[in-house]
Amino acid sequence: MFLDLQAVSVRYPRAARERSAVESASLGLGAGQIGVLIGPSGCGKTSLLRAVAGLEACSAGRIRIGGEVLSDAAAGVHRAPEERRIGMVFQDYALFPHLSVADNVAFGIRGLAREARSERVQQLLDLVGLGHAARRAPHQLSGGQQQRIALARALAPQPRLLLLDEPFSSLDIDLRERLAQELRVILKQSGTTALFVTHDQLEAFALGDVIGVMHRGRLEQWGDAYTLYHRPASRFVAGFIGHGVFTPARIEQRAAQGPVVHTVLGELQDLRECPLADAYPRGECDVLLRADDIVHDDSSPVKACIERKAFRGSEFLYTLRLPGGEQLMAHVPSHHDHQLGEWIGIRAAVDHVVTFDRQAGAGHGFTPAQPA
Repeated sequence: MFLDLQAVSVRYPRAARERSAVESASLGLGAGQIGVLIGPSGCGKTSLLRAVAGLEACSAGRIRIGGEVLSDAAAGVHRAPEERRIGMVFQDYALFPHLSVADNVAFGIRGLAREARSERVQQLLDLVGLGHAARRAPHQLSGGQQQRIALARALAPQPRLLLLDEPFSSLDIDLRERLAQELRVILKQSGTTALFVTHDQLEAFALGDVIGVMHRGRLEQWGDAYTLYHRPASRFVAGFIGHGVFTPARIEQRAAQGPVVHTVLGELQDLRECPLADAYPRGECDVLLRADDIVHDDSSPVKACIERKAFRGSEFLYTLRLPGGEQLMAHVPSHHDHQLGEWIGIRAAVDHVVTFDRQAGAGHGFTPAQPA
């Protein structure tokens, strides 16, 4: 791995005792890969990014880039940030208002000869699509354009790793999604290895080759978006990614059919990688039913009442209540514009069954964190 973190911990001193911001986080990125750290506020993702940059010392663990040890708590190694050849882009673009766009990009490469510096600046401005704006002042550019200038400036010294800490958080949501897609293209074209921090799932999915979900200082899972969504490693990841609820279920092993999962929507059968009945005491567990696992079907005998609905353009996100009080969520095409309080037919269409140990109160429905 080009970027290799092994059991990294970061602790901040407090009046009475140390507070653990990151606890034993391990991850790896190959050269040219884009990694994304996502999680709720205060989960430790920025602290982990700062440890990679050298802005925070590791209280435990080791950080290597390209085989070179940058931090090793046990050996007392901590390379200074300016010695790590790492670029950073922050929420605040921090462009110099008195310098032109070209001079902002050139700021970190003033040691190059004038001709080489001008060539590098123009190359990067063309890469971020702002070659025409070289002589303009930063305040004459839009927020999205300023962010791309900040990116070009960070790439100018050819860092071996680029770190980005929620660089789009101050922009409107439509611009954030577009810039995330543009950023991925730019990073891939330049062959840059990058680690990105965000709280926005759409940004994470648009950008990342690999995504890490953090919770209370721990890296709960590190994998591609498909795996995080369909094979979450923990209950928190299952609840944080996407829309869904946990409901009680029971797994039964049938000789002819294999595992069968009994749920509030009936039996789920013929499921790939279904857990065995002995995975839980008496087979009792909680099953995750995502909004895209629930299909609106008027011919279904199972009926649910619409309690809430959110218009998403091509679809509604319905929050539904079953006769027994269990709550579900469903994505329904927007031409099915039903009213609150209306009962509609639904059925389960689950290709990836996700189960966890049963927790008290799960039967009343659990609404996980929503994408920003």
